[in-house]
Amino acid sequence: MAIMKNPTILQVLITLTMNALPLLSLLLLPLTLSTTSAQLRVDHYRNTCPNVESIVHAAVKQKFEQTFTTAPGTLRLFFHDCFIRGCDASVILAFRNKSAEKDNPDDMSLAGDGFDTVIRAKAAVDRVAGCRNKVSCADLLAMATRDVVSLSGGPFYGVELGRLDGRVSTKTSVRKHLPKPDFRVDQLKSMFAQHGLTLTDLIALSGAHTIGFSHCDRFNHRIHRFNSKNRIDPTMNVAYAMSLRKQCPKNVDPRTAITLDPTTPRRFDNMYYKNLQQGRGLLTSDQCLYTDTRTRHIVNFFAANNTAFEHAFVAAITKLGRVGVKTTGKQGEIRRDCTAVN
Repeated sequence: MAIMKNPTILQVLITLTMNALPLLSLLLLPLTLSTTSAQLRVDHYRNTCPNVESIVHAAVKQKFEQTFTTAPGTLRLFFHDCFIRGCDASVILAFRNKSAEKDNPDDMSLAGDGFDTVIRAKAAVDRVAGCRNKVSCADLLAMATRDVVSLSGGPFYGVELGRLDGRVSTKTSVRKHLPKPDFRVDQLKSMFAQHGLTLTDLIALSGAHTIGFSHCDRFNHRIHRFNSKNRIDPTMNVAYAMSLRKQCPKNVDPRTAITLDPTTPRRFDNMYYKNLQQGRGLLTSDQCLYTDTRTRHIVNFFAANNTAFEHAFVAAITKLGRVGVKTTGKQGEIRRDCTAVN
């Protein structure tokens, strides 16, 4: 497993492939990033809680070993958090009147194991003398996300830290700010661009579906009633569709979960892209990345080169982690309880 503390190593990879794949290399050039942003630093807690990363890792590892859902649940939680009001752990806030982000229908499918992972990491950090209430829940989520990726066989990378926790979380703020399972490339590209993420970032982050899962009601139309001419989406592998029909018959409980990667569902690798090449993308928003000729080249590149995918993923999730961060006391706080404002 490669350890990538500096996402800019991708530039070396691009240089090596420039002669063979000039177009793809040019597409990947925007992935080059500095190791820190102006507001965040990898060593942010060096004086206040120097062992925070090892403390968090131990807590996440213990949770991961209890249930694998910890991995996709935490990763998805981080994505949802950053896309709504920025990476400020606002998705974890819980209110008695059920008016928080997590109460929106688009967030209610977030796995409880993701939330529990952050809560456990918080408890572990707060048990250490000198660290209590020194580390934000937003940073705990960012570190936990890195750890579940690594524990699943993916890259280990340096996490920029220094985020504060947001004080606002509303159910209405989620509306129209998360990608839908039936989105196509133009819709996905537009939504990701709002957060400074490129088309390559979009495709790399979609690769997180290599360990994810979805529910039958999110794709049943693709295998039972696609349109008047085709019951099955013609972009879907027929054998795969028939297999899905057995797992998700017409009257199935819509909450039934199906893995997004039918080949290596518990390993963070580039199999997601290989599946797309074979018409085995579960959601429309997955398969469209291959059927659309504007993005197919990048899918093919990641499918052929797992190292390229890993570097691109690290670069993209680092950029995602900078979205809407709060770094001053006026903007946020370090919560004493990740589920409640101080």
